[in-house]
Parts: sequence; C-alpha cells; structure tokens
Amino acid sequence: MKETLRPAISLFLGLTIITGAVYPLITTGIGKTLFPSQVAGSLVKQGDVVVGSTLIGQSFTHAKYFWGRPSATGPYPNNAAASSGSNLGPLNPALTETIKGRIAELKQVDPDNTLPIPVDLVTASASGLDPEISPAAANYQVNRVAKARGLQADQVIELVQKNTQARQLGVLGEARVNVLALNMALDASITKEAK
Repeated sequence: MKETLRPAISLFLGLTIITGAVYPLITTGIGKTLFPSQVAGSLVKQGDVVVGSTLIGQSFTHAKYFWGRPSATGPYPNNAAASSGSNLGPLNPALTETIKGRIAELKQVDPDNTLPIPVDLVTASASGLDPEISPAAANYQVNRVAKARGLQADQVIELVQKNTQARQLGVLGEARVNVLALNMALDASITKEAK
C-alpha cells in the first residue's frame, strides 16, 4: 500500500505546487510586464480616481451623456458579478415588451429624432456588460447630447469620430465606440472650453 500511496501523494503535491503556485506566478509576472493595464483590469482613471474600466459598461442615464447598451444583469445594470444575457428568445413577449419600453424611453428623451433606432440601443449584449456601441448608436444620440449641453452638433460629431475605433486589424469585428471614453472626452472638451 505504501508503495502505491507514496508516489500518488508526491505527484499530487508536486502538481499542486506547479499548477497552483509556480504557473500562476509566472503567468502573472509575464502579464504584468507585457500587459500591465490589462492585468490591472483595464481601469480608467481621472487623475488618481478610478472611474471605470474599458471592459465593463456603465449606466449613463442623463440626457447630456451618451448611453450604452442596455444591461441584462441584476440586481443593478452592469453588475460584473452577474454577467449574463437575458436568455429571452426573439419570440418571447417579455423581450418584445422590454424593447418597446426602451424605444419609448429613447423617443421620450429625444422626440425630434427621426433616425431609425440602432438595435444595440434597445437590446442587451450576451454578457450584459458591453462597454461599446456602434457608431450608428452614437450618431443617433448626437443631437440629444448637443442640445442638453448647449453645443453644436458638429462638435459632438467630431468627438464621436475621434473616439470611434476601427475594426481590429482592419477585418475583425466592427467599428465601435467606447461609451465611457466618449463621455469622458465630452466632459474634457467642455472643461477646456470653459477655461
């Protein structure tokens, strides 16, 4: 029995140390050296204050800010600990009612907007945490944001264009706009004009 048990325990302890301590320390060290921002959570700071992450959406609800994709997480929007989609299929009446409510809210806050509402402004992403919207979703909101801030639409369009990221490597994914980065750029431009 000892002859069988001793190698099994030794192997168990050895693999525990290698896979539970050595490997994580090595990969974390490499990550912190090569990708320090990503290992730290891709945090966004204003001065010394963390205001968010480029990887997790935030809920902006004031008319003077661009709004991101709706979040399906609970008990509050963009809860990273509860990342998930709504699991409602396209024929589910609850999804239809939710989308109708979101459309009504967009029309209520910007009644003069006659553009078609982009789908990413009324549907949640699979994770419920998407920090980005399409350029069409950002452009849909330009007049509302400009009006709420007393700006010219051209100024806001320019900020949207500056904060639009192209497809990765020119072929992967779609063009996108990080809502937090765009709203921070918007606030920064207002601060510059005030000075």
